[in-house]
Amino acid sequence: MPVSGFSGLNVALRGLLAQQRGLDVTGHNIANAERAGYTRQEAVMSAAASLQLSAGAVAGGAGAQLGQGVEVEQYRRIRDQFLDLQARAQTMSAGQHQTTAKALGNAEALLAEPGDGGLGKLMSNFWDAWSTLAANPESASAKSSLIGHAQNLADGFRRLDAQLGQLQTVAGQEYTDLTSATGVVRQTADELARLDAAIVQQTSAGRTPNDLLDRRDELLDQLSQYGQVSVTDLGGGSVSVQFGDAAAPLTNGSAVTWPQTLTAPGGKLGALLTLQSATGPIGARRTDLDTVAAQLSTAVNALHGTPPFFSGSTAATLAVNATSSTLDAGSTAAAGANDIALAVAALRGGTADGTYASLVRSLGDDAAAADRLAATAVTLKAVALERRTEVSGVSLDEEMTNMVRFQRAYQASARVMSTMDEALDTLINRTGRVGL
Repeated sequence: MPVSGFSGLNVALRGLLAQQRGLDVTGHNIANAERAGYTRQEAVMSAAASLQLSAGAVAGGAGAQLGQGVEVEQYRRIRDQFLDLQARAQTMSAGQHQTTAKALGNAEALLAEPGDGGLGKLMSNFWDAWSTLAANPESASAKSSLIGHAQNLADGFRRLDAQLGQLQTVAGQEYTDLTSATGVVRQTADELARLDAAIVQQTSAGRTPNDLLDRRDELLDQLSQYGQVSVTDLGGGSVSVQFGDAAAPLTNGSAVTWPQTLTAPGGKLGALLTLQSATGPIGARRTDLDTVAAQLSTAVNALHGTPPFFSGSTAATLAVNATSSTLDAGSTAAAGANDIALAVAALRGGTADGTYASLVRSLGDDAAAADRLAATAVTLKAVALERRTEVSGVSLDEEMTNMVRFQRAYQASARVMSTMDEALDTLINRTGRVGL
């Protein structure tokens, strides 16, 4: 095939256009440098299809190929799937541990221990009142004071149990709100499905919808704080997203399946499921509180006799059954009898106090451990995101370097075009004019 005299101009033009596209992508990166969720792009260039020269055009007659410059092959996002997996796993872990730490911190604050507003202080006041009655068994004011302290103690048990129960209720309500048909999980799934359809359409048309892909990855990152996210490539730009331990994919292409039952989704939803459970860290402390109430009621009632001093055997049902008139300081009607008051006062520091102290320690340990895990998870999340940003994020220094590189290449291609133009001008306008 003969080589056109304009072949050099085409090569230079391709160079100009390719470097212009490189500058365009660089400008796009710089403009989006601070935008959350943006992935750095690059113009991937490759050699244009070469021109096949006929046999005999070169020595030996084997033919040759003449290069035709450069073309932009694609506009590629700089993304590492492994780093995406790490970032989403750490985001899920941080969501789970932060939610748990916050709830346990609130539960620990409700105990108000040590302090004057805690149940421990109310129990101490209750024992003190029995000691005062033992010293003044005939005193009506001592009996009235004891009944008052007992009622305060029973109220304290019921109030603390109700407050801990409210934390569980709030966790359950938040879980319901997040996973409902109008919650954030469904909203995210709907947008993922719409994006999937748009991405497939653009991909089938031969385009690379980088900004749509960025938005999809951003949504997947956001979704990962609520539970484990697994993504399967279906080809053609479409993906299937598995969420938590749901039986069916959350989205499969543009199809959405939600709500679904979750049992151990991980992330914030996993923490909320555990917190609202009767066997979770808050539910377990409520059980311990019931044990304290039962031990207190049983021990005091066993010494007081008939009528029972307390009614109820759980924190929620504990109440004072005795009154000032039915309260007995002694087991006999003899003046000054105080054996019952002495025996009950001696219960201080016994089983009920010990169980309550263990409850306070356990909740404190759980809260401290949750804080440590949350702090570690947040640190690991930050590290994972930083590592991903090192690959996918925009470096202004690097982009400025690229801008200069593309600018110089553009100038060089323009210089080649000018030179070719001069050569063709000489060929077309001056050939045959020798001697004229």
